[in-house]
Amino acid sequence: MFATSLALAFSLSMDSFAAALGRGACSNRAGLPEAMRVGAAFGVCQFAMPLVGWGVGIAFASLVESVDHWIAFILLLLVGGAMLRNAVVAGKDEGDVDCGPVRGGRSGWLALLTTAVATSIDAAAVGAGLAMVDVDMVTTAALIGAVTFAVAFGGVLIGRAAGKHLGRWAEMAGGVVLIGLGAKILLEHTLW
Repeated sequence: MFATSLALAFSLSMDSFAAALGRGACSNRAGLPEAMRVGAAFGVCQFAMPLVGWGVGIAFASLVESVDHWIAFILLLLVGGAMLRNAVVAGKDEGDVDCGPVRGGRSGWLALLTTAVATSIDAAAVGAGLAMVDVDMVTTAALIGAVTFAVAFGGVLIGRAAGKHLGRWAEMAGGVVLIGLGAKILLEHTLW
């Protein structure tokens, strides 16, 4: 189960990685303090959102017990599909670099938290799906938060050097992994 949780953590952290790459690419001073700040914001949001989704899922678990595996599969398919779609759309606009609110390598906490929450909404949906299966959610959420912190931290530093081109490939890989996890849950509940 640890390997599945780790794969889930990495896949959910891919949009945070893509956003961190973008912040690093747009910043001329993306050093360790900025990487720590971005990593902490993304990590905390990615830790909290699956727990919120899981809580909502637990509240309604008795109503959906007979179709829980289908709900988990559909939620992971939708989130993974959205990540794939975003990666393809980003690929079409690859020449355009949108630095948005990043000014002089820094942006306000509000802009950072808005981005962190936006990239962790999918984690809430995944958390709701995980309420339907037997998983240690606190450990899984902590793993998701820790992996996201590390990935976003590194993303800022890599983005400064490599630019935004890696972001869409990371998001695409994350989408494929989420769809694979959804298929695994569905197969385990319907075939085995």
